[in-house]
Amino acid sequence: MAEKFDNLEEHLEKFIENIRQLGIIVSDFQPSSQTGLNQKLNFMITGLQDIEKCRQQLHEINVPLEAFEYIDQGRNPQLYTKECLERALAKNEQVKGKIDTMTKFKSLLISELGKVFPEEMAKYKAIHGDDPPS
Repeated sequence: MAEKFDNLEEHLEKFIENIRQLGIIVSDFQPSSQTGLNQKLNFMITGLQDIEKCRQQLHEINVPLEAFEYIDQGRNPQLYTKECLERALAKNEQVKGKIDTMTKFKSLLISELGKVFPEEMAKYKAIHGDDPPS
């Protein structure tokens, strides 16, 4: 998979360089540079075809729209990944806290119910295999 990305990157770099050179030719156009201009235009068409072939190989890749928003804002798209991981970590900690709270609540509830309904809780513990709370 990595070589597909490397291939795409190589074609994109060639295409960008060709566009840069095309811009130079066009900005200082002389009738004698028509042949070079035609050649660069043909290279541009070939480059677009090469990029299209690479795109077909990578059709299963999905990029979140937010990553493109980062690029549009001039930000590094790797920051998007970093921020997603940070949000996932924060959410994980939040959920872990809820699980810990619910576990403590269950233990306390079983303990208190055991005081009020000792026979029923003994049956419950026998069915569910819960150890007596510590």
